[in-house]
Amino acid sequence: MPYIPFTEEQKHSANSVELAEFLSARGEKLERAGREYKLIYTDGSGKHDSITMSGNRWFDHKNQTGGGAIKFMQYYYGMSFADAVQSLLGYTVTPQQHSPPAKGKTEIKKEFRLPEANEDMHRVYAYLIKKRFIAPEIITHFAKAHKLYEDKEHHNAVFVGLDENGIPRQAGKRSTSTYRNSFRITVEGSDTRYSFSHFGTSDRMYVFEAPIDLLSFITLNPENWQEHSYIALNGVYENPLLRALETHTALQHICICTDNDEGGIDGYERLRDILIERGYTDIYRCAPEYKDWNEQLKALNGAEALPAVPHLRKNRYYEMLDSLRELSFNPCGFMNELLKAYKSGDNMYMTELAVTGSVFYLHQAEYNGSFQGLCAKLKKEYRAYTDKGKTEQKRSRVREVFKTVERDFQQTARTREQSVLTAKLLYQLADSVLRIAVEENLSEPEQSEETEAALAFG
Repeated sequence: MPYIPFTEEQKHSANSVELAEFLSARGEKLERAGREYKLIYTDGSGKHDSITMSGNRWFDHKNQTGGGAIKFMQYYYGMSFADAVQSLLGYTVTPQQHSPPAKGKTEIKKEFRLPEANEDMHRVYAYLIKKRFIAPEIITHFAKAHKLYEDKEHHNAVFVGLDENGIPRQAGKRSTSTYRNSFRITVEGSDTRYSFSHFGTSDRMYVFEAPIDLLSFITLNPENWQEHSYIALNGVYENPLLRALETHTALQHICICTDNDEGGIDGYERLRDILIERGYTDIYRCAPEYKDWNEQLKALNGAEALPAVPHLRKNRYYEMLDSLRELSFNPCGFMNELLKAYKSGDNMYMTELAVTGSVFYLHQAEYNGSFQGLCAKLKKEYRAYTDKGKTEQKRSRVREVFKTVERDFQQTARTREQSVLTAKLLYQLADSVLRIAVEENLSEPEQSEETEAALAFG
């Protein structure tokens, strides 16, 4: 497609499109969830509702990424920037569904109704005690509080979210079957600002992905547990947590107990950043030794348990960062050397040059700084949950930052402020290039032991 010189006004207008209305016009299926909408879509692994949106903003809770309307079109439909902008500005376009639309149907917000309760909770107790190893007295506590019961139709465990007045506003169903694949589903019409929780009198709040993780943690840590507060987010969705903090202002010490896997680690960092933006400072990570808190409880009871899952992308970024070497710096030939590394695609050398150069210009501006210090800063500021873009998008980012650095180096003289700006640009370049190096490293196919042996012996 030829280059299209969009004006800033056109780009702003496209990025400001109300997504729910726009996607409904395209035939996509949407479901209201409180003040937001959930996009219901199907791919090769089944049906999903992990993408939520409000206004022109969206977030994929499964993949921990989000943004404005233009980025959504690129992310969800795989469009180029130009196609995305044109589609949003045109508003009505030839349908390009990600999944088959439900034609002729208008989504109507369904009234929230709790599933009919069974006369007893025999199956729920049996499932939670025998399969999940939850302490019976903890199950009883939540049952008496009308936050946990067994539904009549399918004998699912129903976890209920109450509002500030004790009125049910949200519920999630969990299969208790041990003979077929289990499932979890949110009851239609649920207000997702609420979720399964317990509020105590202390200033401490424990945050979990799922109700069973919450119950497992309390089983593992039963001493005076009712004094503290606990909430399950049904994933890493922040709305229930933010609502709980708004309505329970004494809660200041927040321990995020999400799973010990990539999604849980990303979720912790994202939730922490959201809370810091809102002025919270006592935020801690409390990670299970196994994949999640129920797996840890299983292991304690001698059952087979899933191990923790390392965050490959984050770990690889750290490893590659730790391998960087400080170089000698020659301001006269620096830009030529950086250009050669850029053209040859030597990302690690380019990162080393950028960090070394950033240190030099910090010193020129009379700031303290060291190579190790900037590497530590890169490590501290790296957020894997923001590093989900496609390789070409990351290369585009590198090109953009590199061109800015080139223009900056056309200056013949530098003030102190200009040296600071140069240091910042080189720091940004280092981070952008290192992300590409990580992406390419993770994309390399791993050789099997047999293949390595064959190569070794010719």
